[in-house]
Amino acid sequence: MTEPIRVPNQAWRKSSYSGSNGGECVEIAIGIPGTVPVRDSKDPAGPALAISPTAWADFVAYAAGGGSR
Repeated sequence: MTEPIRVPNQAWRKSSYSGSNGGECVEIAIGIPGTVPVRDSKDPAGPALAISPTAWADFVAYAAGGGSR
């Protein structure tokens, strides 16, 4: 088992595509070496995923392309 990653509250940033009406909102944490923490902004005390920077870049490219490859 791996140790939990401690992410300071100020490191979290909401997606610029997240609206203010509470829809599908995600946040990522910046400044954490070697990983991109991702969480649901509606549940900040809930779990977060720790994703590799390469996997995050692939996801962003896929999402920006409308989900098609």
